[in-house]
Amino acid sequence: MTTTCLTSLTPTLPPSTTIHGFTAPSPSPTAIESRSDAVLSTATCLRAILPLARENNYDAYLIACFSAHPLIAVLREELPHAPPVIGIMEAALYAARMLGGRFGIVATGARSKVMHEDAVRGDYGLEGFCVGVEVTGLGVLELETKSREEVLGKVGSAAGNLVREKGADCVALGCAGMTDMRERCVEEVGGEGVTVLDGVGIGVQFLVGMVREGLRTGKGGVYRSAEAGRKARGQVRV
Repeated sequence: MTTTCLTSLTPTLPPSTTIHGFTAPSPSPTAIESRSDAVLSTATCLRAILPLARENNYDAYLIACFSAHPLIAVLREELPHAPPVIGIMEAALYAARMLGGRFGIVATGARSKVMHEDAVRGDYGLEGFCVGVEVTGLGVLELETKSREEVLGKVGSAAGNLVREKGADCVALGCAGMTDMRERCVEEVGGEGVTVLDGVGIGVQFLVGMVREGLRTGKGGVYRSAEAGRKARGQVRV
């Protein structure tokens, strides 16, 4: 899935930009389909990313999980030099809010539907602009293991329902595994004046703009480093 995301970004990547892919190592869950998966992956990823960040001094970070993933806030707190960190869900939703009046989300399964609805309302405050979430009935990994025809059919059908039954004028693809399915959704609904949003591509472009503008994570408030607090209580580990 990481490779698919990187491949999909190539046509629109600015010449001066290089992207490094990172896949959560073991014992991280193989997919994020619950809050437990998100928490477990955050701990594993943080411990793996911090040494890489110190060695490479990357300019920005994109969390390619379509959710209000806790790793986003954790990296904003913990990364040295305060680089911008955003998630693909917030990238897609903020773009949808700027480009249309009402948006909908194509999700994988029923649990993802509830989690997306909670995030739209509680984390991003965009409930008034969201027409709803349509599920494909597929698991995250099934986006790659099921037949291409079946997957594209279900993703396209969900996008069509959001537009024709619920009135969405923007459709967000609700999983990084759907990145290369945008064209199928555009074929399904693009002719109806609807914009289809892939948070991976949009997220990278947002980050490129932030870096070029010299923007950093604000460290004077909630995202100030937790390191001093750990040291104060005698904790040396992360």
